[in-house]
Amino acid sequence: MHAIRLEAVSKQYDDGTTAVHELSLDVERGELVVLVGPSGCGKTTTMKMVNRLVEPTSGRALLDGEDVAALDRVQLRRRVGYVIQLGLFPHQKVRDNVATVPSLLGWDRRRTRTRVDELLELVGLPPGTYADRYPSQLSGGQRQRVGVARALAADPLVLLMDEPFSAVDPRARERLQTEFLRVQQELGTTVVLVTHDVDEAVRLGDRIAVLRDGGFLEQYADPATVLGSPATPFVAGFVGADRAVERLSVTPVDPAALQPYDGPVGASLPAGADFGQALALLLESPDGRVEILDCDGRRLGVLTPSALHAALRPTA
Repeated sequence: MHAIRLEAVSKQYDDGTTAVHELSLDVERGELVVLVGPSGCGKTTTMKMVNRLVEPTSGRALLDGEDVAALDRVQLRRRVGYVIQLGLFPHQKVRDNVATVPSLLGWDRRRTRTRVDELLELVGLPPGTYADRYPSQLSGGQRQRVGVARALAADPLVLLMDEPFSAVDPRARERLQTEFLRVQQELGTTVVLVTHDVDEAVRLGDRIAVLRDGGFLEQYADPATVLGSPATPFVAGFVGADRAVERLSVTPVDPAALQPYDGPVGASLPAGADFGQALALLLESPDGRVEILDCDGRRLGVLTPSALHAALRPTA
């Protein structure tokens, strides 16, 4: 069963405009799906139909197999974490912000405190240092970490994130993205994230849904496929002309591209490394080769520049 399934959902407004045309996609449990596209393409509207902040004009949104239209709005939103750019209560300390949903659910004080402390540690904000601070005493990145911790506090079925890192200083953004990805993978949380930033979508997403103006879904695939095999001219233009190079960082080294091991090689990488990592080593390798090792250190084969050249070629 999918964590989220959208079945031909659409949203039309009273003035006759259509924010989202009939759109169908699914999100698997534990998957991080990114909705990306230009401003006004229906990304946020699509996401908000999952927790009924927006009611679809037609179609169904299913959460863990249940039609959200049949669920009580308040109970639904307590099961779905929601992170926006600026979402903390300024008059409450960090601990109380994170405890918001557990308190609404009636958790006892001991259970709530334990959960809050666990999550603050997980997002890199030790409770002994940060729990009693107010949001105004935190940096933008720290406030965003508190927002993530609050959304995860009651172990939601899914986490919805609307441009969560756009207000963070660019120098700290990538570090915060990496930290969030670590937390998401450690907890196995299902996430739907909205962004207009292709780089962020590629860095974070297991799959990317590319939308165009009017809420049309142009492509829904893993980052390597979106970058290397754009489904439409719109997708090709949106992800950019240098997509083949970006594709290296999200494309695992294909064992089929390896040549047999035939003697000592100066550089090595573990299986599962991406072509971007391999390229960095190849540029430094005196013999232009990198060996790939399995988890037990056994040699699987040798990667050469010709394999990288093949990886850079657009696929049909």
